Amino acid sequence: MIAIQILAMLTMLIDHIGLLWFPENIVWRIIGRLALPFYALAIVLGYYRTSDLNRYLKRVAWIAILSQLPYQFAFYRLEVNTVGSLFVCLLLLRLLDKWNGKPFLQVLICLSLAGLLEFLPFSYGAYVALLVLIYRYAQNQSIILFHFSLEVVSIIIKEWFIQPFSIFATILMVYVPDFMRRLDAIKVPRFVWRSFYPLHLTLIAIIYYATSNQSFKEMLRTLSFN
Repeated sequence: MIAIQILAMLTMLIDHIGLLWFPENIVWRIIGRLALPFYALAIVLGYYRTSDLNRYLKRVAWIAILSQLPYQFAFYRLEVNTVGSLFVCLLLLRLLDKWNGKPFLQVLICLSLAGLLEFLPFSYGAYVALLVLIYRYAQNQSIILFHFSLEVVSIIIKEWFIQPFSIFATILMVYVPDFMRRLDAIKVPRFVWRSFYPLHLTLIAIIYYATSNQSFKEMLRTLSFN
């Protein structure tokens, strides 16, 4: 789990730095495509490992709420941030288990929440729900097959031509488990993982605004002379 968290934070930070400061360099965004699979798997693992699901749901909800304004200021997007989308996915997992043994109702729940993510302004839309379901239900190498199929659909329907690079995160998790286990030896305090998303968005928004807004720089220059 620690390996997933480290890689999720690192690749997301690279993605956001590239998006704001180096948009002409696609390499940053390609590396950043690995972030969502790591976060999606972390949500699935967290769902099954938590000792208090209600508290876990509340914690993810609060992270999403605290991240919303920094997300909008950093990227100028009028949509729910990615943790907000993952919260809906977490709720989906809970409802699917609650109605286990009732396949018609489970399909209805999946369609309803996937539709909510897709047709309301949620980051990644139904794509993130399908990715979470793949990590929840697929086994071993079939995870890669299902993930590859999802990327093909994303190219055809959404024309996301760099998103398919996210499959390398799944390949890493399936075929290089020893590397992941070595990363698990690194000790990361829980507060780092829990605060990273809203905190890094806040810092990125402040730095980006400060370095791109001329009037803000003039104000700083004036203050420094005084």
